[in-house]
Amino acid sequence: MAGDGGHTVGDVVAALERRYPPAWAEQWDRVGLVVGDPRAAVRRVLCVVDCVPETVAEAVEAGADLIVAHHPLLLRGVSSVAVTTYKGRAVHRLIKHDIALYVAHTNADVASPGVSDALAARLGLTDLRPLRPAAPDGPAAGGGRGIGRIGRLSRPMTLAELTALAAVALPRTTWGVRAGGAADRRIETVAVCGGAGDSYLGAAVAAGVDAYLTADLRHHPASEHLAEGGPALLDAAHWATERPWLDDVADHLRADPGLPVIVSDVDTDPWTLHANSVPTPKEPTP
Repeated sequence: MAGDGGHTVGDVVAALERRYPPAWAEQWDRVGLVVGDPRAAVRRVLCVVDCVPETVAEAVEAGADLIVAHHPLLLRGVSSVAVTTYKGRAVHRLIKHDIALYVAHTNADVASPGVSDALAARLGLTDLRPLRPAAPDGPAAGGGRGIGRIGRLSRPMTLAELTALAAVALPRTTWGVRAGGAADRRIETVAVCGGAGDSYLGAAVAAGVDAYLTADLRHHPASEHLAEGGPALLDAAHWATERPWLDDVADHLRADPGLPVIVSDVDTDPWTLHANSVPTPKEPTP
């Protein structure tokens, strides 16, 4: 605890790492405290999906002393954090305003509850189980942990109805929600994966679900999956599939009395415009 009886960065980090142990993260991932002094006082926390100029500015304006982010700012090695670089400018502004930065990424993805549990809750899915369970010999084994979730809808619906539900239930983005499959296909069981999930198309097929909702689906894997009779696909914006988790993180931290926590609704999806295709008018026949 801080000398004045308040919270420190180290206190908040400890609370986060009890829920999302760093050992659960993938080996390639970079999680934990990125910027800041564990001894520094924390009077307000801001939870974000991405640490970008817009959310750093939000933290400054809100008077936050700590940002809890899902995506790593420094995932790949850098040789400079000079202000002449994008990431360098972010680091400099954080330090200048005494704002610490903490990241929980793949360790939050596999946690139970974790990123995909929050996404599943938005769709009202029940009887949840992992889409790809954590390795039985790995540090995250057991406890219902793993990537993605499979659940059952409260009532059967068509793919068109499920797509409409997802569009309303998830945070609004320019990207919206698009779907692949017959509009009248009956859907009862759904797999979800927060973030980029086309690596788990095979897991969705093996699970025998009726539909799979994730983000960043690529053309060829998606088209081949559908051509081979796989589950219907729903593709939402990456940010929108992970934003629901911020509410869970905030509730976890608010359990410690006297720690104000803010959830950012700044849409950090990179796509800002959308236009539906329209048929080209035919020239009148002479």
